[in-house]
This record gives sequence, C-alpha cells and structure tokens, in this order.
Amino acid sequence: MICRNRQGVSASSRGAGSPEVVMQPEKTCGILSIRVIDYTEDRLEEHECIELTEAWSWIGRETVTWIDVVGVPERDELVILGRQAGIHPLTMGDITAPDQRPKVEEFGSYVAVIARMLSERDGRVASEQVSLIFGENYVITFREQPFQVFELVRERLRNELSVTRGSGPDFLAYTLLDAIVSVYLTILDAVDDRVEDLQGRVLASADPLALKQIYELKEDLLTIRRAAVPAREVLGALASRELSLVRKETIPYFRDIYDRCIQAAEVAEYTRDTLSGVMDLHTSNQNNRLAEITTILTIVASIFIPLSFITGFYGMNLRDIPLEDSPLGYPLVLLLMVGVTVVMLLYFRKKKWI
Repeated sequence: MICRNRQGVSASSRGAGSPEVVMQPEKTCGILSIRVIDYTEDRLEEHECIELTEAWSWIGRETVTWIDVVGVPERDELVILGRQAGIHPLTMGDITAPDQRPKVEEFGSYVAVIARMLSERDGRVASEQVSLIFGENYVITFREQPFQVFELVRERLRNELSVTRGSGPDFLAYTLLDAIVSVYLTILDAVDDRVEDLQGRVLASADPLALKQIYELKEDLLTIRRAAVPAREVLGALASRELSLVRKETIPYFRDIYDRCIQAAEVAEYTRDTLSGVMDLHTSNQNNRLAEITTILTIVASIFIPLSFITGFYGMNLRDIPLEDSPLGYPLVLLLMVGVTVVMLLYFRKKKWI
C-alpha cells in the first residue's frame, strides 16, 4: 500500500533511517528562498525568511501557514527543522533525495507527499521533485526551482473571496497538487500536438530527422508517465478515508484531481501508442524507399548485362567477327545496344516494375 502510518519510532530503531544515513549533504543551493504566507479567512501576511527555523516560528498560531522553500537547504538547517517540527528522519531523507518515487505517508502529526513537477526546457520535458508536508495548521513545500503555477496559488490566497482562504491546510495541499496535475495535462497537450505534426510530416515524406524526434518524444512521454502513474496512486490514497489529516469536505476535491491524473496517465499511454504508430510508419517509409532504390539499381544492372555482353563480344581480339571490317559496324552495334535497352525498358514497364 502506498499510504503508510509511522508513529513512535525511537532513535535506536531508525537504523538506515537516521539523519546521518538518509540525508544528502553534498547537494546545496547557493540561493535559498523561504517565503511564508500566514493566513485566515479575513487576513493574510507574507514574509521572506532567511532560515528555516525562522519560518517555523510562524507556525503554531490560530492560522494556516504555508512555508515555501525554493532551493536545497543546508543539512544542519533541515536537521534542526526536523527536530522542531517533529518531522521523521525518513521524511527529511526523502526531501533531500531528488529522485524519489511519488508517494504519500502519514506520520501521525503530519502527512508527507512526494510528487513530480513537469516543465518544458529547450523543447524537452523535464521532471523535478516536489516535497509537500502538511499538518493540522501548516503546509511546507520543498522544491529546487520556482514554478509559475505556485505563484498562481499564491495569487489565489491573496484573494479574500478564495475558497482556499477559508479552508484548512489539507485544502491548500489539494490546491498545490491540483496545480501540479494541471501542468501534466498542459504539457501532454503540447506533446500530443508535436506527435500529430510529426505524423503529418512522416506521411508526407520520409523526413530524415523524424527518427531523432520520435526518440525524443518517447523520452518525453516516459518522463510524463513516470510522474503521472505513481501520482495516481498518491492521489488515490489522499482521496480515500485512510488519512486522519484529510477532512471529509476535502476528499471530493482530491477525488477530482485523482480522476484528472488518471486522465493524464491514459492520454500519455494513448499518445505513446500513436507515437509507436508513427515509428512503424517511418520504418515502413524507409523500407519502401530502400526497396525503390534497390529496384532501380537492379533495373540498371539488368540493362547493362546484355550491353556488357555486346561490348565484350566485339572487344575480343579475334578475326572474322561480324561487321568487323564494315564501315557500318560501329553505328549498327550502337543501334543494337540502344534497341536492346529500349526493349528491356518496355518489358519492365509492361511488368510494372518501373
């Protein structure tokens, strides 16, 4: 089951889950952005923090607090935050490991979600990990790069009439995950358009660059599927009634993005099948072109067989060869060669070989 509960794990029983083993201290980001939004239904405050411990000081009031961390924090900061917030070392390890499979886990006082954000860079689809933790009155997000869709969530929070303002942290978590899944569908639409364009070009002619583009699109679709398929399991767990921190009122919203994630996975599968068809079409075109070239070369070789025989026959150093001493010998031999060529071409055309 992808949704697990872990509570009351002592330091002696952590084993490989200890911070010293799980944390990834080698990778750090020179510029770390920590933004805090503290809000209720009728007020909102925004703050820029320098350290994670400073951001955590905003949590604990009768508000919902969103701490958004962009970049990779120092190991020591994460260890201190983990102790302050009661975050399990395994969760902190998942945050610092950039290639975790999407999953959701409940640790008693909080729920940890690992997801993948998709983006387009230089015409290719890229995937990046997003870690999300939400408790009774807070949401913490960790990501390496800024995402425009999270800015849209922030704009929504600034709107006093927004449903998010009057809801709990589980609804904010839904809003953030909904933004991530929306990107899946947007990028899939763009990839599908590229596949259709490539299909049209392959149908029109044997494009020599098509094979390279097909493999690039296959890699892009694989990246999308690696994000969407596990996310479907994550959202399915959040849409169930197994997590105590997800209120009943929020479950229908999670079900909605669960359905959209299923749609994204199905579209990715359908587009991949379409791309396989384009690959088969490209291969067929290449084989047909090769067959045409082989046919032409065979016809040329067939024509030159009797011509080579004639020139070889009259090139023999023997006496009494027909027309050897005749002044009409040369033009008659040329006429014979032309006649043989014409007859063979007419025969090939009758057989529909050319």
